Order: sequence, then C-alpha cells, then structure tokens
Amino acid sequence: MQKHLRIVLTGAPGCGKGTQARLLCEKLPICHLSTGEMLRAYALKDTPLGHELKQRLDKGEFATDEMIIQMVSSRIDEQDCQNGFILDGFPRTLPQAEALEDILKQKNLTLDAVIEIQVPDEIIMERILGRYTCAVCSEGYHDKNRKPKIYGVCDKCGSTEFVRRADDNRQTVKNRLVKYRELTYPTISYFEKRGLLYCVDGTGTIEATAKKIAKVLGLE
Repeated sequence: MQKHLRIVLTGAPGCGKGTQARLLCEKLPICHLSTGEMLRAYALKDTPLGHELKQRLDKGEFATDEMIIQMVSSRIDEQDCQNGFILDGFPRTLPQAEALEDILKQKNLTLDAVIEIQVPDEIIMERILGRYTCAVCSEGYHDKNRKPKIYGVCDKCGSTEFVRRADDNRQTVKNRLVKYRELTYPTISYFEKRGLLYCVDGTGTIEATAKKIAKVLGLE
C-alpha cells in the first residue's frame, strides 16, 4: 500500500471532506490537517486576533490568506506529517493554492492528488443543518444520516452532551456556498491544469464515496 501521500480534499462546505479524510487516515499512516478545526481552536484564544477570527467564522467568513498560509506551513513541518498528510479546507483561494505550491517546493515536497468531492447544494444544506458533535470527544453525528446507537449518548465516549456549530444555520450556509464559488472554484481549474485534479461524486453513502476516493489513489 502506498505511503507518504500528500493529498488535498476540496469541495463545497458540507460535502464530506472531513469524514473522508478521517477514513483515509484509518488506511494510511498520514495526518489529517483540518484547517477549519485548527482555526476554530485558535478562535477560542483570548486575544484580539482570536476574537476577530471568531467573529469571521461565526458569520461564515474566512480567515485571511496570510494567517492560514503561515499556520499550514508550520503544521506541515511537524513530525506527524512526515509520512504525508491530507489537507482538508485548504487551499480555499487561488493565492492560497499558489502559496501551497511554493511552500511544498521550498520543502522539496509535491502533491500527489487534489480530490474534489462534488455534491449538489440542496444535499449540502440538509447535511450541514443536521450535523452535530459530541461536546467531549468531537465525534460527529447527524439528525438523519448518523444518529447515536443509543439516543442522546455518544457511541465513542458515552457523553450525553452535544453541540452544533454556531455557523450551521441556513443563511450562513448560503453565504458560505456563495463564497465557495467565488473564492474556491478558481483553485479547481488551477490544479486541473497541473494534472492533479480528480472529481468524485459524493452524493452516495459515506462508504460509496470512500471507495471512489480509494480507487483514485490506487488503494484498492
């Protein structure tokens, strides 16, 4: 089985990038780098920048390119990324895509694949509005698609406390989809021209999408 894979998972908010990244990490000794999770953790810090970042995220807005680029570059240098990594939520803009190429070149690294998970807006809306997580271990659930085995009890840690993201509301999701098309679509063409882009239909089950991604990466 291949190792040392460096992958970008891209697609609209709610397309399943995080879920698929976690499944890949169960097959491969590589690191899942969710920029969303990193940024949300940073937004909890009691600093002026942390407060500004929290306001941006709550409105469905993105952090500045400079902030994210510096964070990702530093993270890639850490020991757990030496066997490879999956970038989930980065790059979101063309300048970020260009910066990623520069970052990897400076580190004598290359990307193996950019996988776009394609899902229609109406399905994305349903997925995002129904999702929630365990407040203790962050295990993900959904009102329709993935309920706990025992109602109100986390399968993983047994907690009875659950949370929903403040930005998981209809208007904010609409704003995020508009921004995705405006800011992130150019990165799709950018990677396609470099022969790195693979498109995967993400409208089926989690398992079906995972098989398609595995096939792209030559893992089956």
